[in-house]
Amino acid sequence: MSPLLHLCEPAAWRAALAEGALRPPSLDDAGFVHLSHPEQVHLPAGRLFPGRRDLVLLVVDPARLPGPVREEPGVPGDPAGMRFPHLYGPLPTAAVVAVVPYRPPAVPVLPRPDDALGRALALSLSVRVRRAAEVRDVPGGVAVLDPRFPRSRDDNRLVLAEPVDAATVVAGAADAGLPHATATLAWPGAGGVAGELAGRGWQAEELVVMARPATPLPQGRRAEAVDQRELHGLWERSWRRDLAGLPDLDEVVAQLVGREHRTDAVVAATDLAVREDGRPVAAGQLRVDGATAAVESVLTEPAARGRGHGDAVLAAALDRAAAAGCDLVVLEADAGDWPRHWYARRGFAVVGSTWEVTAQSGGATHDSSR
Repeated sequence: MSPLLHLCEPAAWRAALAEGALRPPSLDDAGFVHLSHPEQVHLPAGRLFPGRRDLVLLVVDPARLPGPVREEPGVPGDPAGMRFPHLYGPLPTAAVVAVVPYRPPAVPVLPRPDDALGRALALSLSVRVRRAAEVRDVPGGVAVLDPRFPRSRDDNRLVLAEPVDAATVVAGAADAGLPHATATLAWPGAGGVAGELAGRGWQAEELVVMARPATPLPQGRRAEAVDQRELHGLWERSWRRDLAGLPDLDEVVAQLVGREHRTDAVVAATDLAVREDGRPVAAGQLRVDGATAAVESVLTEPAARGRGHGDAVLAAALDRAAAAGCDLVVLEADAGDWPRHWYARRGFAVVGSTWEVTAQSGGATHDSSR
């Protein structure tokens, strides 16, 4: 069954995540939520949001809708005989399997409900676009930029989901005005281009995309939800260990911490922590975006490792994902490092991979690892 689509402003979607359902004005005015088939969405886009390229498409699984959907005529001026799906009731956020930036004339990629990799990539890539201060079109995708945090690679990079060659990546990074040439390559077979860039002196890192159902882990200790500011000290200590020796370490760490609050503006982000003697020593973040959730940035202080804190953080994240109506939890892990095996023992399976590539020219920016 083909997905249905609903086009809305990002702020309306974020509010729906807090409430568990989207209730646009049409629900009160006409009694239904306007939906579209994929080939129709350009019509309401042009009518309601002419020229807008900052909207999101909600990819809706019809099988998850509790209310009736009726195929009915649109408005005068629509093609003769065309009918649109109308949902007679609120749109549950748990029926939305992906949230995709709508940037015409680019054709959006619409993951199927059973496409774990597609849903994982949609969440990962679209969060970067949706929270960016500026988005520019480049061959193969977009460049995201945020001049407030020039030392953060995660916020100043190419995000490429369509195949391009190595020369196009190099040129795109230069043309976009990035503070440092770095890119995410997220199409099948991108490893070949990553290898070619490595041959040109770029650093290339494969990240495996892992997924599991949003089912709870066995009973045991759970981390607690905390105000993100309580974790600043833990993050600072982690980044200082990872980036020790940088001459401008204080500035870099300040920017990496300062950027973190923005994610909750576009998805429902919950920070989780385990304390020892009242002080956070382990943490992680759950990001919920409809029926898909992501686990991010799980870390434990070196002196507190081996005590099950990571399990407590992961267990709390899975509990909250299930409670939010998610059916899928995803994450990314370094293909060559031990955490991927730790996650595999807890039910996560590899469903694909992406590549992070960065030009080696002085280490001007830094990534989001903690």
